[in-house]
Amino acid sequence: MAKSFKCEIVSAEAAIFSGEIERIIANGLMGELGILPGHAPLLTELSPGPVRVIFDGGQEESYYVSGGFLEVQPDVVTILADAATRAHDINEAAAEEARQQALKHLNDKSSELDYTRAAAELAEAVAQLRTIQQLRKKAGKG
Repeated sequence: MAKSFKCEIVSAEAAIFSGEIERIIANGLMGELGILPGHAPLLTELSPGPVRVIFDGGQEESYYVSGGFLEVQPDVVTILADAATRAHDINEAAAEEARQQALKHLNDKSSELDYTRAAAELAEAVAQLRTIQQLRKKAGKG
């Protein structure tokens, strides 16, 4: 069995990552899933959250995706994300501000409110903050 496989992480704006990896861990709608070489073909929807790419030797890079799809083929795993960024590039202050604003909109009974949109914004901000927390925990800073 192969020790690695090709991985592509792309969004509508740009290709974020392309390379040979040992495994990938992402958040599907039903929970976290890990893909290793030789995984059965799969197509699944992704929830907003972190995507961890692990290289041969254990090095790891983290990315944030706001949702999208993960496709597993025999020699390549592709993540087609709604939006994606490297976890190190997430602005924690902006994510916290977005979380606060979404909570404010959800709690403001007097305003005309698009509840679905406010809930989606809250979920995305929380997922970004969770990605930052996981990155800190991995680095031993939290």
